[in-house]
Amino acid sequence: MATYRLHVNGRTASIEAWDPSEPLLYVLRGALGLTGAKIGCGLGQCGSCTVLLDGEAARACTTPISSVGSRRVTTIEGLGTPAKPDPLQTAFIAEQAAQCGYCTSGMIMSARALLARTPKPTIEQVKQALDRNLCRCGTYSRIVRAVLRAAR
Repeated sequence: MATYRLHVNGRTASIEAWDPSEPLLYVLRGALGLTGAKIGCGLGQCGSCTVLLDGEAARACTTPISSVGSRRVTTIEGLGTPAKPDPLQTAFIAEQAAQCGYCTSGMIMSARALLARTPKPTIEQVKQALDRNLCRCGTYSRIVRAVLRAAR
């Protein structure tokens, strides 16, 4: 068993894991109780598990815990609170961008990474940044509008 020191949402946690290839997603959801990142395809293809690693969008389901190292992990729980939501969360609510909500945290995390590097993206840049995130309900136009609203 190995101990991993993770920096998640501004806090440090020591996690013990038997397998260095254990996905970060399982650690976040199981050991840390952060369930915002969802279990979807398990192959890094749907985006429901997206978190930020040092500000860049990453698939937690295919990121081994041993590869995280000292990088900062940010989950949807680290963006805002119910009393003071992140501007992206506020924009998603205003645009009614969530239907079932399963993709929402991954979409928001991918959008957060985009806005950090491109504060005023074009529609095409938003679509490209979200092109690896799947929405089963098909609310893509609302999601794009929400990201553009947050950029304003």
